[in-house]
Amino acid sequence: MERFSLFRHAPDRLLAINEDGTHLSYRDLEEAAAQLSRWAGSGKLLFLLCENTPGTLLGYLGCLRTGLVPLLLDAHMDSALFAQLLDCYHPAFVYAPSDCALVEEMGQPVGVIRDSALYATGREGPALHPDLALLLTTSGSTGSPKLVRLSETNLMANAQSIAQYLELDQHERPITCLPMSYSYGMSIVNSHVLVGAPILLTRKGLLERGFWDFAAKEGATSLAGVPYTYEMYRRIGLQEMDLPALKTVTQAGGKLTLALHQSFASWAEKTGRRFFVMYGQTEAAPRMGYLPAERAVEKCGSMGIPIPGGTFQLLDVQDQVIQESDTVGELLYRGPNVAMGYAQQADDLALGDEWGGVLHTGDMAKRDADGFYYIVGRKKRFLKLYGNRVNLDELERMLAEPFPGVGFACTGHDDDLRIFSDLKDETQIRQAEDYLAHRTNLPHKLFHIIPIDAIPKNEAGKTLYSRLPD
Repeated sequence: MERFSLFRHAPDRLLAINEDGTHLSYRDLEEAAAQLSRWAGSGKLLFLLCENTPGTLLGYLGCLRTGLVPLLLDAHMDSALFAQLLDCYHPAFVYAPSDCALVEEMGQPVGVIRDSALYATGREGPALHPDLALLLTTSGSTGSPKLVRLSETNLMANAQSIAQYLELDQHERPITCLPMSYSYGMSIVNSHVLVGAPILLTRKGLLERGFWDFAAKEGATSLAGVPYTYEMYRRIGLQEMDLPALKTVTQAGGKLTLALHQSFASWAEKTGRRFFVMYGQTEAAPRMGYLPAERAVEKCGSMGIPIPGGTFQLLDVQDQVIQESDTVGELLYRGPNVAMGYAQQADDLALGDEWGGVLHTGDMAKRDADGFYYIVGRKKRFLKLYGNRVNLDELERMLAEPFPGVGFACTGHDDDLRIFSDLKDETQIRQAEDYLAHRTNLPHKLFHIIPIDAIPKNEAGKTLYSRLPD
């Protein structure tokens, strides 16, 4: 079955430009899709190990074109987790960069597309629901086989919505700042392919001069990032760079500190650019909310309003809808981009739509009088200290204000708060503990910062709490 109808463009239209100067067209995509179809057929599960390269892009879009169902994974993921996923889901094929260490023992490939190769596992693969188009790992997943099951409808709805509110057209040139295996990075590909905009492909990181040389040479029109990325943008002086083609910067993957939000919103306003703060989860393919660029300064700290085609509600502890403004409740989202459900074993891939377009986000939020939403923390990221309900995400944001660029991670249990940090200076540690006690008006003895070498993060810059010391 023909999947993901993004490929209605003229065959010679530019699809992507690689960092080595290679140009890819939609004709190249059609050829890659035809090769995948000959080698692997349709309706089979395939593990797609991703890098920001021509082979990955052609493999990903080729799978959607032909009806192969890919699970997007980082080509540099942990080998033990990769083995666990293989054992759990039994894919029929693995598609990976030719030099990927994870496929060294898979023998000769069935075929090669640019820098990537297709390997047969010798398995038939699990039964798949006919609506299943794509699988993604849950955000921050490091040791769990839980996957998000997405349909073609989910992907198309979100790509169309993003293209609408960002006002994308064929003249855009996004550069790959994020891994394609990450839902945010994937959505940038989807929304720009939808409008026929070429993608600038590079494996170089933001701290490499080559990244910025490539962005300038090829006229990158947009940059994306998670909060960790924006810390790097600030550190390397993005706001002082000469990038005349750059007109849009987008942020998602967690809440920015107020200082970073204000800084980039003001910079964009002064330089005639657009700064979009966005909100989403992998379970929504992934975008659910956005802050219109013209309100970015005025509504600093807000994640905005629902995307076109979606709606938000806030629920109280009795699951009743909250009508009042400035009242915290759990954020509920409805929209055609909400995933079919989770999978935790191979048999689950045959399941249909279990969620019916409704997603309990697990995020606690409030809505102001103008209808703009503010995330205040996770529903399960609370504990009680001396009878006071404390939001761990809010503690981390508090600490980030006076200590920009420093890593903090809060965890623990009731009356047992644990704060980890990469701070090494004893004086600064004491200052941070004093600051928290003052801001929260709680006893100083509750706040003890534990220094560690680095806060563990995933490829999207999100904290891996499960990897913190016991």
